[in-house]
Amino acid sequence: MSSEIIINASPRETRVGVMENQVAVEFYIDHKKDEDIVGNIYKGRVTRVLPGMQVAFVDIGLGKAGFLYVSDVDIIDIMEEHESLLTKKDNEDTEKEDINFQRRRNNKDFDRSYLIEEVLQEGQEILVQVSKNPLGTKGARITTYITLPGRYLVFMPTIDHIGISRRIEDEEERKRLKKVIQDIRGNGAGYIVRTVGEGKNKEEFESDVNFLGKLWSDIKSKAENSMVPALIYKDLDLIYRTLRDLFTQDVDQLIVDSPQVYQRCLDFADSYMPGFKSMVKLHNEKEPIFEAYGLEMEIEKALRRKVWLKSGGYITIDQTEALVAIDVNTGKYVGKENPEETILKTNLEAAKEIVCQLRLRNIGGLIVIDFIDMESASNKEKVYQALEHAVKTDRSRTNILKISELGLVEMSRQRVRESINRILCQPCPYCDGKGSIKSSKTTCYEVFDKIQRTVENNNSNKKKILINVHPQVADLLLGEESAYLDRMEGNLNKKIIVKADYDMHQEQYELTEI
Repeated sequence: MSSEIIINASPRETRVGVMENQVAVEFYIDHKKDEDIVGNIYKGRVTRVLPGMQVAFVDIGLGKAGFLYVSDVDIIDIMEEHESLLTKKDNEDTEKEDINFQRRRNNKDFDRSYLIEEVLQEGQEILVQVSKNPLGTKGARITTYITLPGRYLVFMPTIDHIGISRRIEDEEERKRLKKVIQDIRGNGAGYIVRTVGEGKNKEEFESDVNFLGKLWSDIKSKAENSMVPALIYKDLDLIYRTLRDLFTQDVDQLIVDSPQVYQRCLDFADSYMPGFKSMVKLHNEKEPIFEAYGLEMEIEKALRRKVWLKSGGYITIDQTEALVAIDVNTGKYVGKENPEETILKTNLEAAKEIVCQLRLRNIGGLIVIDFIDMESASNKEKVYQALEHAVKTDRSRTNILKISELGLVEMSRQRVRESINRILCQPCPYCDGKGSIKSSKTTCYEVFDKIQRTVENNNSNKKKILINVHPQVADLLLGEESAYLDRMEGNLNKKIIVKADYDMHQEQYELTEI
């Protein structure tokens, strides 16, 4: 499978597209004024602890407080800090609390049973890392489990664990890697071998271990000497994250359109991956790089609700706050003779396209897919297997349930960043994000009801009623509904004057007695 990374860098924003077999599958964007903060480490102060939700809010110096779930609290690390504070207090209640902490700490099931109010308190200072960017109205999700990604390893300074990327499937290689890391790691330090670590030797891992160890020492030193709130460590920008995380042996070439960024990529490759240097290319053509590789068109398609399949079928993607609903339809595809085969082919094609769109749009959270109903159990299994096979190329964690009796597939996908729809778009100012507005006829009938209620309730001696409405509603009142308007005038003994106002919304109207 051929793979390319396309980088479009400008003073305003940086865009990165990943293509597999000349098809866009991933898209990343950083606006200079709205940079990604995932991976940043902050020294923060707990501002609120909510036992009912088992969550705490932490001021980390951003516009919104970060939220910290109880499952994201490194209990041993926080405990040690909290107990040192407790020893400074001198009362009976503190002694009881300290004993309670010790009992729970000695419990082998401690990590699954503690309550957030027992380990965090308002005003407490803690070191946290952003695990998810602020999404919509929510602040950043944070964790006290610090992770520092290197080229080949992810360092977990507070967790005693060795893990191997699930994408490294060879069992012998997994055993070799685990032994190498066990030999070179420090006591109590945790590491996860990244996919790019496959086949690497001990010296290459030692270089990563030394670099990450020094970085962690610098972070701890800065945290000890910083006021609260403070940014302690800023993760790499999109260019370097792309080189670190995406530029692997599976990539055929990395093409960039900025000479300055091109040189940065060469310097990075020269320092960390000399064998990859020849894969870095500079785009010198007049045609913009994203247009030259068809990415502009793919991004435009990714912002649409409907996506057409090659067979003539299509899928629709509706994103809500809680979940994403995807519907599969045969559309123009009518097949040949067997309807079940027509449906199966459409569903199989849709399964592949759905995963592609989830990656490209960076859609996460809960996802419900309504495949076209199939009678054959074996066909349902084929579609499920096709979906499972397609997500193997996805870097985000996914979980897929079997097709239900209603023909629905429920799945979850790890959500770290905003979807490109929410990054590139904003709610329609006219419909306020609803996607639809009241028809002119509906507003027209509301006007009739308003007139009737106003006259009955006010019992005024005024003989005229002035109505300001949108021009389309005015046309309806003075045209198709004019006969009813005349009858209202006679019944109410009022002169009704309709005035078109181009500044009014189609759902708005104003009624004044004069």
